[in-house]
Amino acid sequence: MSTRGKQKGAIRLMNKANLRKTTAWKAAFVLLTLTVLLGCTHVATMVAEQPFPGVKSDFHGYDMYTFKHNDQKCIVVTPRQVAKGKPWIWRARFWGHKPQAEITLLENGFHVAFVNVAHLFGSPKAVKRWDVFYKYLTEKHGFSKRPALEGMSRGGLIIYNWAAANPDKVSSIYADAAVTDFKSWPGGKGIGDGQLNRWEGCLEAYGLTEEEGLAYKKNPIDQLKPLAKAGIPLLHVCGEIDMIVPISENTAIVEERYKALGGEITVIVKKSVGHAHGLDDPTPVVEFVLKNTKE
Repeated sequence: MSTRGKQKGAIRLMNKANLRKTTAWKAAFVLLTLTVLLGCTHVATMVAEQPFPGVKSDFHGYDMYTFKHNDQKCIVVTPRQVAKGKPWIWRARFWGHKPQAEITLLENGFHVAFVNVAHLFGSPKAVKRWDVFYKYLTEKHGFSKRPALEGMSRGGLIIYNWAAANPDKVSSIYADAAVTDFKSWPGGKGIGDGQLNRWEGCLEAYGLTEEEGLAYKKNPIDQLKPLAKAGIPLLHVCGEIDMIVPISENTAIVEERYKALGGEITVIVKKSVGHAHGLDDPTPVVEFVLKNTKE
């Protein structure tokens, strides 16, 4: 074979080798692309299947989602089987404290929801924050238009103030050792202990001076008429010897005024108990919420 022929043969062999390499690289690229696409599809499917964004964790055996909405910390716990009408109970403060009633309501198909309103003391800023979260849950996730509201201690301020502004959006109110007049707590202007630094923070949240705070007439005890007119039933659970949120300055006033307005209120007083929350047996709370939840 001539030198020219040998060169042509070598070139053909090189071309075949390059073709095999190119084919192998193409195959590897296609395989890698398919792997990435399938992985993305799997992740997208997982995200789509998660009912709420954020971090998923466990809440007493139920799925809990912690996420940001409107730049605020939010929590939603989902039941294993959703009850008809998608009912929910809205926890105001102290997430996770004494959750007996919430766990039982989850067993009954309720969602449990929370949005952070710390240090706002039920002020108009807190009410607006609740407005945004309510719209998100009812419009985007189809939650019932009339949740049950749950407020422990200072949480009483936001549940009552939001209900007064939205009486057509509440099925019932469960208030536990609840503040219903900020002059009592954190103000400490009666027989209660009060808390000076919290009182200053409360006045700041409302944009009030001390004098204006003492004359303020939009505490929960002052705004019961729209609730009574809407027929919202109330349940108060409180300690007989509570000196942080005294019954006489809070629950007793609500009870007297609400009954005078023709409203329905039940009060459970725990004998020889101070500022403690919840009932060891949550049955009265659960039955109250279930009875007053409308589809």
